[in-house]
Amino acid sequence: MNYFTHGRRFLHDPYFVAGTAVPDWLRVADRTNRVRSKTATPWAVSAVPHIAAVANGILQHLHDDQWFHGTRAFVELSWEFTRRIRDLLGHDASMRPSFVGHILVEMLLDAELAALAPESLDRYYQALRNIDISSVCQAVDCCALRPARNMAALIDRFCADPFLYDYSEDGKLLRRLNMVMRRVGLPELSDCIRDLLPDARVLVRLRRSELLSGECE
Repeated sequence: MNYFTHGRRFLHDPYFVAGTAVPDWLRVADRTNRVRSKTATPWAVSAVPHIAAVANGILQHLHDDQWFHGTRAFVELSWEFTRRIRDLLGHDASMRPSFVGHILVEMLLDAELAALAPESLDRYYQALRNIDISSVCQAVDCCALRPARNMAALIDRFCADPFLYDYSEDGKLLRRLNMVMRRVGLPELSDCIRDLLPDARVLVRLRRSELLSGECE
């Protein structure tokens, strides 16, 4: 799952929404640091409301990822996208096709859900703009393996640059994909990848309910 899919059901609770983003924020801000269920669980019952909300959001994210990545739809779509990307790129000995196949399912699911309820994406960003960033950082430091570096600056940038809106347009989505590629040290994708995006959107749309099947568990 990506940011919006994780957080969209909890927009009434901004600190919980922030918690659902924390595992991914942490991978960007402090790449070797992590939050785990065993480190977050004790803080889920904290007497400090924002710490408890962030911790519960973290636990929700971890729970969601566990079932989501095991769904048949996710496995099959990520493999199909990997195959198509490999065909377009030709010989590629890196992990780039499989990495892109994985994240493309998640990004396109965000785009699909945002298209179904555009006001919800607006509310998602508004919820995050209502948090006190220092309070979220305090909660992250409680729940992470060690105090997080660069988290406040990362959250501020995330709110100032609402890039989730870009997922709805193929050219902008490719640009965002290449920003991810640069961040993780993989070669950028060529423009030919844009050719597969319209069909990829249709495939994700057709299997949306399967991809979200674990939400009722």
